[in-house]
Amino acid sequence: MSDLPRKAVTRTAKLAALPLGFAGRATWGLGKRIGGRSAELVARELQQRTAEQLFKVLGELKGGAMKMGQALSVFESALPEEVAGPYRAALTKLQDAAPPMPTRTVHAVLEERLGPEWRELFLEFEDKPAAAASIGQVHRAVWHDGREVAVKVQYPGAGEALLSDLTQLSRFARLLGPLIPGMDIKPLIAEMRDRVSEELDYALEAEAQRIHAEEFADDPDVVVPAVVHQSDQILVTEWMDGIPLAEVITDGTQEQRDRTGQLLARFLFSGPARTGLLHADPHPGNFRLLPGADEDEGPDGWRLGVLDFGTVDRLPGGLPETIGTCLRMAVTGEAETVYELLCAEGFVKESVALDPDAVLEYLLPIIEPAEAEAFVFTRGWMRTQAARIADPRSPAHQLGKQLNLPPSYLLIHRVTLSTIGVLCQLNATVRLRDELAEWLPGFEEPDPV
Repeated sequence: MSDLPRKAVTRTAKLAALPLGFAGRATWGLGKRIGGRSAELVARELQQRTAEQLFKVLGELKGGAMKMGQALSVFESALPEEVAGPYRAALTKLQDAAPPMPTRTVHAVLEERLGPEWRELFLEFEDKPAAAASIGQVHRAVWHDGREVAVKVQYPGAGEALLSDLTQLSRFARLLGPLIPGMDIKPLIAEMRDRVSEELDYALEAEAQRIHAEEFADDPDVVVPAVVHQSDQILVTEWMDGIPLAEVITDGTQEQRDRTGQLLARFLFSGPARTGLLHADPHPGNFRLLPGADEDEGPDGWRLGVLDFGTVDRLPGGLPETIGTCLRMAVTGEAETVYELLCAEGFVKESVALDPDAVLEYLLPIIEPAEAEAFVFTRGWMRTQAARIADPRSPAHQLGKQLNLPPSYLLIHRVTLSTIGVLCQLNATVRLRDELAEWLPGFEEPDPV
C-alpha cells in the first residue's frame, strides 16, 4: 500500500480546503482590523499564514501539487517586495525538500524493482533521504564498486497523483494567479500535465542524463553526474556534493552569485547547441555550485553541477535560429524585420495586425540584458517587467494579450523565464551577450559571402 496520499477523494479534499482557508484567514484579518491593528500589519500576517498553509499542503501532497509549487518558486523575484517577503521562505522550502516516504515503502520499491537481493548492489545505503522532490526522493548510498551514488526512488502512485493534482489545480488557477503577475497559470499547468508521462519514465531521464554527462565530461565549467544504473522507478547516478543554489541565493558571496549566474546562462544556451536537448526544469534545487580542482583559481574556478534530467525539450538543431535573429534585429532597431519573423513563427496570428514599432517597444525592455556588456539581474528589474506587462492600463499589457506563444516554444519560454527568475534571485551580474554570441544560432551577424 503506497504512503503517497494519492486517492482522488483525499487529495481533492486537501486541495479544496485551500480556498476555504483563504476565506477563513480573510475573516480573521477583518477581525484584527476591527480590533485596531494596522492594515499593513494585518496584511503581512495574512500573507504569511496563507503562504504557510498553501505550501504545507503542496509539500505534503508531493506529486503535481508540489511540482506546481516548485514552478512558482522561481518567480518569487517578480512579486512586489511587500508580498514576496512573507512568501519567500515558504517558496524556497519547496525547491528541494518535501516530507519523506517511509523507509518500509522505499525498501518495498527497491525489492520490487531491483530484486530480493537488492542490498547486495550497495556497500552502504542510507534509509534517510537526502532530498525529496515532486515525484521521488533521493537516497545517498555506496555502489558495490565503491562509487558514492544517489538513488532516486519514484513514489508509488506518482503518475496517478500528478495527473489528479494538475487537473484539480487547474480549477484553482484563479487563486494561484496572484503569485505570478501577468502570467496565465492554466497554460503552465496544462504544459506540466503534458510532460508528466516523460518525467515518470526514468529510462528517458537516464538517456538524457547520459548524453549530457558524456558531452560535458571534460568541461571546465559544468558537471553532470554519470548514470550508474536504471530500472523502472529507480535511477542510480554518481553522487555530487556542492553548495545548493538556494544557499547561494540566501548566503552566497557576490563572487559566487556572479559566477553561478554566468554558468547558468552558459548552460542554458550551450546545452541545446551541444546535446540537442534543453534542460527544462531550472529551479534552484537542480543545481549545485562546486569548487574547482585548483583552490587558487579564484571565483573563475567554481563549476556548476546540474541534476535532474527528467524534463527535457528535444531540439536536434539547438535553439531555433529565429530567436537569435530576432534578438539581433531588435537590438539594432529593425522593427519591420522582427515583426515579419514573429509572424512567420506564429507569435502573431494571421488574424491579428500589430504596429511593428509598438512590438519592438514592447520587446526592448525584455531584451535589455542582451544589449549590455554585463547586466545586473535584480528583483527590482524583474518586478518592473512583471508590473509593466501585468498592468491592464499599460500599452504593453494590451499588446501582450494579442501575441501568441506557439506550442513548440512553450518549454523554451518557460525555461528562459525561470532562468531569468533565478538570476534575479541571485542578484547576479552576467555577461549574457557573450553567451548568446557563442551559443545562440542567428545572434551573431552572418559572415558576408
